[in-house]
Amino acid sequence: MTIDTRLWSMKIRQLTPYVAGEQPKMADLCKLNTNENPFPPSPKAIEVMKKVLDRADELRLYPEPESDELCQTLANYHGIKREQVFVGNGSDEVLAFIFACFFVKERPLLMPDISYGFYPVYAQTFGVNAQAIPLKSDFTIDVDNYRVPCGGIIFPNPNAPTGVLLDLGSIRKLVKEHPNAVIVIDEAYIDYADDVKNVSAIGLINEFDNVLVVQTFSKSRSLAGLRVGAVFGNPNLITALATYKNSFNSYPIDRLAQAGAVASILDEAYFQDKRQAVIALRNALTTKLTELGFDVLPSSANFVFAKPNHATLTTKMIFDKLREQGILVRHWDKPRIGDYLRITVGTAEQNARLIDGLRQILG
Repeated sequence: MTIDTRLWSMKIRQLTPYVAGEQPKMADLCKLNTNENPFPPSPKAIEVMKKVLDRADELRLYPEPESDELCQTLANYHGIKREQVFVGNGSDEVLAFIFACFFVKERPLLMPDISYGFYPVYAQTFGVNAQAIPLKSDFTIDVDNYRVPCGGIIFPNPNAPTGVLLDLGSIRKLVKEHPNAVIVIDEAYIDYADDVKNVSAIGLINEFDNVLVVQTFSKSRSLAGLRVGAVFGNPNLITALATYKNSFNSYPIDRLAQAGAVASILDEAYFQDKRQAVIALRNALTTKLTELGFDVLPSSANFVFAKPNHATLTTKMIFDKLREQGILVRHWDKPRIGDYLRITVGTAEQNARLIDGLRQILG
């Protein structure tokens, strides 16, 4: 279909949107391409949301605009103050607000050259001058390469799509060297790190006034369908985000999402059980892929970044052959990562199907 753009603004004509992972409607699909949790949400969260629906008359009313109960519950969980917490309609919305509030400056925003694909899109959307800093050959971040004047720094930790974790000491060093720039650590996958309490950067918000730590309910809490994200930081930064939010959308999180998110946080036993289950599945999947001849990067996420080493089959050919079997993984035809597949950790059954499919393909 030919698109008529004559009524579009010049801004929209120039945008190159983010391409999300494929969400096809195929029968008997083994979906390992969008890093969704293989386990369902907390049963307590489901129960609470059903109760909200039972009070259907309340749905005619607007939700609580600042999500105070959710923010306070998050503050209690992380041992911080309510005024250090902001929530939005998924971490993507939170990140968009961060770009608008803190990165529209003369000096460039620094980010890894291999990173979350939405960052360059946000930069283009908000007119941010972005500069990509190359990862090392082993796909790790070298914070010394960021020792240049900048208006801000953003990176995922663990990184996406590599899954590689940057240690807290290196993050602290980076923050110290840029006291006048906002440093954003996007911890969408941090709960899948083995020692999450000692690698998360949330503790740094009490040490530094220029740190923001973004998290999401989409991954480890299995609530991607609700769209809830959060950011933690100095109250001055949080106030800026609230100001932007209330100039954009005063009611970003609906009643159902607020209730479900709160209940999810309070169900710590279920959360820890499923978190450890995914870590165990990731480690087992890594072993199986290694046995098949893949080079697998050390992952602290709910996915692995794996490079097949086959004499005649390219990575794209393997990707296509998996799709023919109804097995979806992620592949980018881009420099440095075109030889890799990003594979979401699935259930034991899904992972076994993947390995069986690869055995057939690789012969």
